[in-house]
Amino acid sequence: MRLRILLLGILSFLSIALLAQLSKRAAAPAPIQFRNVASAAGLNFVLENAPTPEKRLIETMPGGVAVFDYDGDGLDDIFFTNGASVPSLMKSAPKFHNHLFRNLGGMKFKDVTAEAGLTGVGYSIGASAADYDNDGQVDLFIAGVNSNHLYHNLGNGKFEDVTSKAGIKSDVWSIAGGWFDYDNDGLLDLFVVNYVKWSPENPPFCGDPAHNIRAYCHPRFFEGLPNTLYHNRGDGTFEDVSVVSGIAAKIGKGMSVAFADYDGDGMTDVFVTNDKQVNFLFHNLGNGKFAEVALEIGAALPDDGRTISGMGTDFRDYDNDGRPDIVLAALAGETFPLFRNEGKHGFRDWTYRSRIGPLTHQLSGWSLGLFDFNNDGWKDLFTANSHVNDTVERFEAAKYKLANSIFANDGDGTFRDVSKDAGADFQAAHVHRGAAFADFSRDGKVDVVVSAIGEHAELWENVSPEANTWLILKLRGTRSNRDGMGTRIRIGNQYNHMTANAGYASSSHSGVHFGLGKVRQVDRIEIRWPSGIKQVLTNVSANQILPVTEPSK
Repeated sequence: MRLRILLLGILSFLSIALLAQLSKRAAAPAPIQFRNVASAAGLNFVLENAPTPEKRLIETMPGGVAVFDYDGDGLDDIFFTNGASVPSLMKSAPKFHNHLFRNLGGMKFKDVTAEAGLTGVGYSIGASAADYDNDGQVDLFIAGVNSNHLYHNLGNGKFEDVTSKAGIKSDVWSIAGGWFDYDNDGLLDLFVVNYVKWSPENPPFCGDPAHNIRAYCHPRFFEGLPNTLYHNRGDGTFEDVSVVSGIAAKIGKGMSVAFADYDGDGMTDVFVTNDKQVNFLFHNLGNGKFAEVALEIGAALPDDGRTISGMGTDFRDYDNDGRPDIVLAALAGETFPLFRNEGKHGFRDWTYRSRIGPLTHQLSGWSLGLFDFNNDGWKDLFTANSHVNDTVERFEAAKYKLANSIFANDGDGTFRDVSKDAGADFQAAHVHRGAAFADFSRDGKVDVVVSAIGEHAELWENVSPEANTWLILKLRGTRSNRDGMGTRIRIGNQYNHMTANAGYASSSHSGVHFGLGKVRQVDRIEIRWPSGIKQVLTNVSANQILPVTEPSK
């Protein structure tokens, strides 16, 4: 009898525990809602790709977006790259100009492209923002088709093209750039993602010749390229260290780049997505050299072993275990792979365990970002969607134009698709490309700006109703680089790091955001700067943009 009572008690306890776990998993996350305010905000930009009957491959690739405070007024501004005439690759008309919009506050923007000197040159693809010379002004790198450009922020609202004197090359098709301090010398270095060998002349015929239907060619028709690493000399010039660092040893078809210290050794590592090739993870060895380790540690391919069309990526801790994870966008039928960082055991394919697999199987995506959109303490996933090929519907059961998606983090390692509840205008299908993230209205909620080929850009104001609390840290390095790139931060069980690279060919230089749930005061913030200095802040009030300066020692 006693044994029976004991067994019943155990079963009852297990049932209660199971119900508690199920109820935890079934509890819906706080709502995430957006509204497109681009028109009212004055963000009048159309991405021009200059399509031709010959379907030249570059036409489907533009659309990088950069967010950064170019004038130091505390408000995040927006920069769009733009295409050019094809096949000349010249910005032959104003419609091809790149564009800079100044944030006036109150979700209003003003086009300041001409006075800033950023109309641009050539067929531009990606953009990356950072203060490479530590003068307190955020500079801008633009990647393009045989046309890379480095713009130095003069601090008076104007930029100077310093590409030639800085030693930046424009000899191949580059898609993206990224700033990080790979040797922790306090100066930001530049990583450039290169795609394929390509010429505007005599494009190959791809598609259905019997019906004379052309399509953009598969990347297998083109030879890949190594990526480029520039070391910052500290005098305004850069040295190409691609070969001596080991970066040039790997030939890929690069699409985007993200940075994080995946193994906690204090050195920033580099993840590069490749188009229909294995991804690269360059492990920083700390001696100026990198080892490509993606295959051996589980970040090169999904578990099925198939190469995918790797697009935009983000490299940060989604499950609050203190280790940065990797997520990337791909095309319909490939899913958006998620690689979970398991520390010394490397990465594991968590695409289906996280539910991202079935949720994205029919989607094609370009840009994405892991940010806490409802401020509940868990990073959610935003994806800017569209297929690559405008003729895909003639050949496959896939859609060309797609709506964006938002996947809420359930807090148990899984996501759920909440796109249909994100707002009526969020359901509109377009040819989305780049996306960047920032709190443009300074209300603590992360907003999103998205480019779209042939259509007006979208500015998604975050109007999520839950009154959760938040913090945004704006870092200023003194012994580390001025931007604090690579700085790792812990608040409670949350971890994040300062990076400006997330998504496809895009840059979000907007500080480090934390959602705090209902917490009104943060007891402890732990900060580890790239210099090795550890800083602790205590009793910090929530709901503020917090400037943090690195201690001198």
